Amino acid sequence: MIHYISNQTSIQSNRIKLSTIDDAVQYCKSKTVLGVDTETEGFDFTCKKMIMFQIGDNEQQFVIDTRCVSIEPLREILESEDIIKIFHNAKFDYKFIKRWGNICCKNIYDTFLTEKVLHCGKQDYGFSLAKVCKRYLNVDLDKEERNKFINLQGLPYTHNQIVYGAKDVTFLIQIREKQIPLLDLHKLVQVSELENRVVRVFSEIEYEGLNINKDKWVEMANKNQELAENMQITLDSSVAENNKLKQFIQPVQQDLFAPTLRKTNINWSSPKQVLEVFQTLIPKLEDVNGKNLYKHKYKFSIIKEYIRYKELTKLSNAYGSKFFKYVNSDNKVHTNFQQILDTGRVSSSSPNMQQIPSDNTFRNCFYAPEDWVFVSSDYSSQELNVIAYGSNDPVFLRALENGEDLHSVCAELVFQNEWIDNAESGCVYISHKQKCSCPKHKELRTKVKTINFGLAYGMGPNKLSDTLQISLQEAKDLIKKYFTAFPSIESFLNDLGEKGKRTGSIRTFPPFNRVRWFENWTAKMYNNRDNFMELGSIERASKNTPIQGSSADMTKLALYYIYNEIEKNYSDTVKIVMTVHDQIDTICKQEIAEEWKERMTELMEKAANVIIPNKLLKADTNISKTWEK
Repeated sequence: MIHYISNQTSIQSNRIKLSTIDDAVQYCKSKTVLGVDTETEGFDFTCKKMIMFQIGDNEQQFVIDTRCVSIEPLREILESEDIIKIFHNAKFDYKFIKRWGNICCKNIYDTFLTEKVLHCGKQDYGFSLAKVCKRYLNVDLDKEERNKFINLQGLPYTHNQIVYGAKDVTFLIQIREKQIPLLDLHKLVQVSELENRVVRVFSEIEYEGLNINKDKWVEMANKNQELAENMQITLDSSVAENNKLKQFIQPVQQDLFAPTLRKTNINWSSPKQVLEVFQTLIPKLEDVNGKNLYKHKYKFSIIKEYIRYKELTKLSNAYGSKFFKYVNSDNKVHTNFQQILDTGRVSSSSPNMQQIPSDNTFRNCFYAPEDWVFVSSDYSSQELNVIAYGSNDPVFLRALENGEDLHSVCAELVFQNEWIDNAESGCVYISHKQKCSCPKHKELRTKVKTINFGLAYGMGPNKLSDTLQISLQEAKDLIKKYFTAFPSIESFLNDLGEKGKRTGSIRTFPPFNRVRWFENWTAKMYNNRDNFMELGSIERASKNTPIQGSSADMTKLALYYIYNEIEKNYSDTVKIVMTVHDQIDTICKQEIAEEWKERMTELMEKAANVIIPNKLLKADTNISKTWEK
């Protein structure tokens, strides 16, 4: 039965009954599982309103016209830890319910996230409510009816709109019933519970947003624009100084008031013109995208200068005044998280906060309110700790346990005599196993550090060759040396690669055991050499997914622990405002900053110990007035 709650006094329908908000409360409070959905004016919760709220189960659904009826009486139900509330893409509904109902939903089950957990890695599978309804219930959703909620301007809801809203509630109940046995079958119950618990935290981060200092932001953008313009002058000079490029020197009509006269009329923002210049140096160069140019940047200084020019131009454009389109009506920036990527990691968009430059020039433009400060914590060498634990490598474990500089320890083992012979007087590595300033040690350490971190991303010799600007053979030799020094790591990674190729899936570490499926895999391809490219891709993904995914599981668990602690003991003094990879950012009242710093560190390390129980992974927590890396 559909119950409609509004200010209407009558309705012509045998399927719909006029009811009150108290009727909804009385029915819902006796249930243990409820479906919940909303209809809104638009996507921006800061200024667009929630215009309909639906709640119920298979037997009874309550459709509430929130333009005239408050959902406040449902607070006890929505905030109950004993009643499961089912959503599809809960973050969206959560923010509108909090903004326009001042209610924070608890004990959430998200059919969207659960479907992502069940079918992670299946890019073409489809996770929208329409796709999921079709897959499990063989129901085609009426998209036309959904679009009729736009621009209602106070008009009463039609019979079809009320029925449409009610059906969404029943669909959610039925989808969950289909998903639960599959979670058990694939041993994904724990990771599903993690994602459903932490969705509240991501919702709160999106809801809270970050304050931005627009003046400081524009100042940084202008500075990068000025640097980019100066880099054009540098590029012009490099053209003039290179005999092979003399043909590009042409008289240029100059602005008498321009601060600097240019030597060429090359438009460095035109890929076509730049390609013409660079093909004079590299005839086989096909384009000037970053991947193709990067391998040549140490051979030709002008290419290195051009790459820097492009970086500065991108910074001034992407992080100039155009960025302010992401500032909402509350004068804050609210990102949108994609909670589950193929590896289990998180991404963000509109804006992508993970791409904000980590040198702090732009991060420092995000500030804490008066009398508040940022308290931010991240893991020290999280992925290397995951590799150390997974491989049980004695060198990695001993270096981490003793607080030694891991990259230098690895470099000594890889390069042996070359490392020892290049130690300078007073080398702190020789005396204390710490990072030193010896020039040759720095070069060798960088090479090994590149491999160490590359392991988490499936780096092969081709990528290593491009990154270090060495020949492919040198890269292969370096990797061989590395694995000769660390056979347990090679064995660990090879086992992961073989497992993925053999089974078509790979999992993260216990206790969550998140699974990534390889959708193009078939049982027949394992021994078929014709599939070497696909198998190579599966092998690389199988090596890095457990590392990245276990790291992601850990950070999500830390988010859950931290938010629970805030809710129980710091609800008026601490807020969680951002997370990027292994870093979690909160703001807190200045007077409790030191206390919260200590507690936050404990919770970060508590989460780490669930996945890496050797207790070697530590968290580094800092206090600052602005957002920092």
